[in-house]
Amino acid sequence: MANYNSKHGIVSRAPYELYMSFVDMRNFVQYLPEDKKSEVQADYDTLKATVQGFEIGVKISDRVPYSKIAISDDGAPFRFTVDLHFDSCNGEQNKTDFYVEVQADLNFMMKMVLGNKIKDGLDKMVDGLVAMSEGRMPEGIDPSMFPAGFDPFKKQ
Repeated sequence: MANYNSKHGIVSRAPYELYMSFVDMRNFVQYLPEDKKSEVQADYDTLKATVQGFEIGVKISDRVPYSKIAISDDGAPFRFTVDLHFDSCNGEQNKTDFYVEVQADLNFMMKMVLGNKIKDGLDKMVDGLVAMSEGRMPEGIDPSMFPAGFDPFKKQ
C-alpha cells in the first residue's frame, strides 16, 4: 500500500461544521456541473460515478463524529482508503486543523504515474477548503459556476 498525506490547513469553521459538510455523500453532487450530475448516483453512505470511462464507487466506512471520516473504495479499479481528519485548533472554537491521509494499493507503474498527482491533488483540496472557509474562491475555480451567496458549508 502506498501512503499519501496532505498538508495541514487551518479551516475557518468549527470541526463539527466542517465534519457535517462531508458526512453525507449526497452533499458532493451539488458541487458538480449540471451536465455531470447525471453520471453520479449518491446516497448517505455511497457515491458512484463514471470518471474518464472508469466506473468508480466510494463508501463511508467509518464515522467518528466531528473528528474523522473514513472513505473506502466500493467498486474501483484498485483498493484505497481516504481518511479525512477534523482536529480542533488549540482551543479556537471556529477553527479546524484539516488534513487527508490516503492509502492506495497501486502497482509500480501506477505509483510512478499517479504518486505526485495524488499528493498535489490532496494539497489543492486542503488549500481550496481553507480559501472557501475564508470567503475566497479557490485557485482555478470559476465563480460563475455557483449561485450568488453559495456557501459550501451549508446544505443547499
